[in-house]
Amino acid sequence: MSAHVILLGSFFLILISGAPISVALGLSGVIAIFFGLDMDAVANMSTITYASIAKYPLIAIPLFILTGMIFERSGVAERLVELSRAVVGPRRGGLALVAILVCLIMGGMSGSGPADAAAVATVMIPSMLKEGYPRAFSASIIAASASTAILIPPSIALIVYSIMVPGVDLRALFAAGLFPGLLAGLAVAIPALLISRRKGFGAVDTGRPPLGKSFVRALPGLFAPVIILGGLRSGLFTPTEAAAVAVFYGLIVGLFLHRSMGMRDIYNVLAEAAQISAVVMIIISLAGIFAFAGSILGTFDAAANHILSISESPMVVLILVMAIILLAGMVLDGVSIYLIALPLLMPIMATLGWNQVWFGVLMAMNVAIGQFTPPVAVNLMVTAKIANVPIEATMRWVLWPIVAMIISVGLVIAFPSIALWLPTVLGYKV
Repeated sequence: MSAHVILLGSFFLILISGAPISVALGLSGVIAIFFGLDMDAVANMSTITYASIAKYPLIAIPLFILTGMIFERSGVAERLVELSRAVVGPRRGGLALVAILVCLIMGGMSGSGPADAAAVATVMIPSMLKEGYPRAFSASIIAASASTAILIPPSIALIVYSIMVPGVDLRALFAAGLFPGLLAGLAVAIPALLISRRKGFGAVDTGRPPLGKSFVRALPGLFAPVIILGGLRSGLFTPTEAAAVAVFYGLIVGLFLHRSMGMRDIYNVLAEAAQISAVVMIIISLAGIFAFAGSILGTFDAAANHILSISESPMVVLILVMAIILLAGMVLDGVSIYLIALPLLMPIMATLGWNQVWFGVLMAMNVAIGQFTPPVAVNLMVTAKIANVPIEATMRWVLWPIVAMIISVGLVIAFPSIALWLPTVLGYKV
């Protein structure tokens, strides 16, 4: 049996058996190396595991996770909802649009779809229920709009992509994700507004908060993306330093400006962020073994050649790759998809001459769709639980945002400048 079959076969068997994704990645890599190479290579597994996470840019991941949790606890989401309601006003589908706007802004703080979904759903769903929005509809719209967090900078998935793909400027990736992220938000907003008007959702006039007062109350939260992106653009700090600054700013907001956090809250967010970060780092470290095995045994090159042999058309190959990533996004989290797929996709990118920044954004858009597409749909699981509805009940509503976001992916494929214009204007290497 070839080492290629051993690596991929053992990975899927271990994964199907119910083992965590990190165990499947690490163990399948060790098995393949044991049978395909020698014991000396197996003895180097500890070095490979450590080298996978001993990278300075990776420090940004736990820091941005902590940033998102601090802003979630500090009451920023509630103030952003108030501001959005003041801007949108009472109208058919108004609260659905408010939820989408808040998700887009919160995505610029957390970089995580599930965290974004949890923060916004907790605040928005009770209000949406009062205005006649069905629970399943509310859960679907928030889950779909929260998926834009993987595109709106700072995106944890794009950080992983920049580390795995040599020569990619993370600042260029962040800039490239902004307009596609806004396009994805628009793609969710259109069906949400059309359905709301057709079904009569959100017709209750509950008053409109004063715009000036709401804007002042929301200013600390609005400044967070400005500080992060402005600091990166000015060169004042690196992405990793930006994450540290964001944490410090979030603590100032929670402790002194909003005064909504105490020492107990700080302890809780530190503990929860550490738990989530540990899971992510374990996945990344053990994925290093899988990547090492696939590279040294030639498995990824062989798989890439097989995909390229399907068609001579780069567009057909691209559509096939996008479909595979979308399917993977339905059952796996974004970080795992990047770790598993990129070693395979990098040879294809090189062969077909795809722009690495553009392709990274396309990957993120497909992973975003997978985050609210059943059966797993991590974002939808979070919002459905908060809305107290089964995921099955969301199917009739979530289908429309899925179709709309697939169309937005097609637009970025057809017009790469949607992603590449901003980083080009800002002078980043694309």
